[in-house]
Amino acid sequence: MPRGPFVVPALKKHTATVIMAHGLGDSGAGWVSLAHNWRRRGLFEEVTFIFPNAPMIPITVNMGMSMPGWYDITKLGRDLDFQEAVKNQDEPGILKSRDYFNTLIREQIDQGIKPSRIVLGGFSQGGAISLFSGITNQERLGGIFGLSCYMLLSDRIKNFIPDNWPNKKTPFFIAHGTEDDVVPHEFGKRSAEFAKELGLEDVTFKSYPYLEHSADPTEIEDLEHFLHKTVPPENDGHL
Repeated sequence: MPRGPFVVPALKKHTATVIMAHGLGDSGAGWVSLAHNWRRRGLFEEVTFIFPNAPMIPITVNMGMSMPGWYDITKLGRDLDFQEAVKNQDEPGILKSRDYFNTLIREQIDQGIKPSRIVLGGFSQGGAISLFSGITNQERLGGIFGLSCYMLLSDRIKNFIPDNWPNKKTPFFIAHGTEDDVVPHEFGKRSAEFAKELGLEDVTFKSYPYLEHSADPTEIEDLEHFLHKTVPPENDGHL
């Protein structure tokens, strides 16, 4: 099990939760500044932000040495073929991480947070596991987002979707830089197209010119708008 997540608690009555998963080799601390920036601007005061930490696992692209990761990866970069990437995925590792995120979501529900007030998302590998966990979740979530990422197990994801598909109409926000040399932009674009073909009814895909494998202010602003839409304030300024 990974070590516990970093948590930025709500300033007012806790009515919503955003779970943000980091990328390969990073940690939850790498994204905490996102919540602090919104705090300084008086935004999302009812939201608790959770930044999980991936476990240390052997990673093939890291010469088999251990680093923080949600699942193993065998190849990265511009030369990576989309179909090849689909075939060579660490299904056991993906499912193990999905179960962990399901546990985080269940903990929030047990604390009284409605599933519709929970948003799951992440960057790169964290975005990929968030898309997969969101699509296959048993609860109808408020929103799901993935930055600079791709769809996991797309050739068999239907096998993991609940029969009643709670998240068929859930808003999805997928974003990608056009100059990404780690996870090609094509992966994000094709993943968004696949999500729509799969049957998801509310998928937004945005490209960011000149952006490499990172986030930029315009993308974060778009994410901010997405969160305003999916977890708007409930308390009208009252504690």
